[in-house]
Amino acid sequence: MNDTTPSAAANPRHTAPPPTERVAMLRWMRENLFNSPINSMITVIIALFLVFALPDFIQWALFQSVWSGDHEACRAATGACWAVVGEKHRPMLFGVYPYDQHWRLILALVIYLSVIAATMTPAFWKVKILMPLWIFNLIVTLILMWGGVLGLQPIETSQWGGLPLTMVLFTGTVVFGSPLAVLLALGRRSHLPGIKSICVVFIESLRGVPLITILFVAVNVFPLFLPEGLEFDKLLRVMAGMAIFFACYQAEVIRGGLQAVPRGQIEAAEALGLSYWQLMRRIVLPQALRICLPGLVNHIIAAFKNTSFVLIIGLFDILTATTAVMEDPVWRIFFVEAYLFVALIYFVFCFALSKYSQLVERWLGEGRRF
Repeated sequence: MNDTTPSAAANPRHTAPPPTERVAMLRWMRENLFNSPINSMITVIIALFLVFALPDFIQWALFQSVWSGDHEACRAATGACWAVVGEKHRPMLFGVYPYDQHWRLILALVIYLSVIAATMTPAFWKVKILMPLWIFNLIVTLILMWGGVLGLQPIETSQWGGLPLTMVLFTGTVVFGSPLAVLLALGRRSHLPGIKSICVVFIESLRGVPLITILFVAVNVFPLFLPEGLEFDKLLRVMAGMAIFFACYQAEVIRGGLQAVPRGQIEAAEALGLSYWQLMRRIVLPQALRICLPGLVNHIIAAFKNTSFVLIIGLFDILTATTAVMEDPVWRIFFVEAYLFVALIYFVFCFALSKYSQLVERWLGEGRRF
């Protein structure tokens, strides 16, 4: 006998939705800061450190600091001396570049950052737009920094320094190293034993030595093997060494992405009659680069920070220029503030790259078409 009554059938029971956290911040803290005993302990320790250390740091950095004036005002203050940045910012940012020509570096930086901003905008993600844009950026930047044409005073690359030199080294490393990394990764995955062996030896040999060694070889050893009278610019040799070093590490990241592409898609593309390069360009590489995007950006950020290694070969990047500037005995005791300023510049660039990569990952996860 059926116990279901007409009234029960006419009024079905509705299930209440699951309870949700009313305060989103509390849910985020529970999921990210207190999701395990170890994380909870680390969170408490960091919170206690901030409670005891942060107020004193804020007092030193903001409320008791000196923002303008001479070194006497800084010595009389109990806080930070940010006046050293105002006094020394030009040699810190531009190194030993002639003082009266700094406007050229400022203009080059404005153009460079504008092109970077355009490159990060999906509306410009077309080869017919990006290629001319970067060629224009390269030509204008070299003309401004090098000079010798259009009435500009010629400046040797040995006098380039500061933030523009850091940007030039970083851009050259990524722009020239990324295509080489793709070729090395494809070569290591090749079915041809000769190409695969050459790529494996090349990658593992250069990954097994420090970047400083490669820079030393590029500057001091490589010229010994050149014919007499033939010489390449020192900055070009350094950029080539950094690009090759970057490519070897990036190739391993890309190889991991290539191996993660399902084999079935490759077999289906081969069944359709696609050639090897069509297969790689249209099917494999887009998926592989998407899979390994976090690792790619990680090495790009490392390449930006690795530009500081040019200290060992006598080039004045922004960190080396700051070190040289702080040899001034009048301002030497305020080196902490100068290095904090440089650290802020590095942080802004690296943090922006990291957040942008997360934005691109979200766009790709949403299936956004470009």
